[in-house]
Amino acid sequence: MKLRMASLTILCLALAAIPASAQYNNGPINGTTDAWTIDFGYVVSDSFTGVEWAYQLQFGVWEFPGDSMTSVDWSITSAENGGTIYGSATAKTTDHFVSSNQYGYNIDLITANMSVSLNYANTYWLNLQNAVVPSGDPVYWDENSGPSSASESAVGTIPSEAFTISGSCGAGSSSPDCGPPTPEPGSILLLGSGILGSVAALRRKLL
Repeated sequence: MKLRMASLTILCLALAAIPASAQYNNGPINGTTDAWTIDFGYVVSDSFTGVEWAYQLQFGVWEFPGDSMTSVDWSITSAENGGTIYGSATAKTTDHFVSSNQYGYNIDLITANMSVSLNYANTYWLNLQNAVVPSGDPVYWDENSGPSSASESAVGTIPSEAFTISGSCGAGSSSPDCGPPTPEPGSILLLGSGILGSVAALRRKLL
């Protein structure tokens, strides 16, 4: 019985430590319409909302065959291509081939880690630039005309791009994307103890 209680305690505490997730998804990779340069000094910006504690960025790019992105500069700001900077870094990237398009480009999914504390109710801007591939070729952020607003540093307003920002919910978050608040460990233990007691009583009856 003591062993079962200890196991239940560990399990409940582990479940309580798992944060709820929140995500902004700007739509799937298109790969056939257009794409915008995110190296050679160009900056592309897209708006998003509904995320707290952002920890991962994924986005679609067009690359020349044989190229594989190794890093990109990202920033999250309060305004289009400017304003307050909430987080920025040069991120190492993972490059996953998705398909080839009719223009001869490889369409790849790029993954990069980030760590930014945000408020789910506010609108922010994701800015990408200085993408690096060993060949020095251009890299283009895939356009998919998703729901966000977007701009390019040289031309201004453009259709939005394919990207997803994943995050977790802060303690006591009221974000609708975060689901119900995580119960306190004490509440979980109380519930678990009650279930365990019910199971033990039922077992005694059966025996």
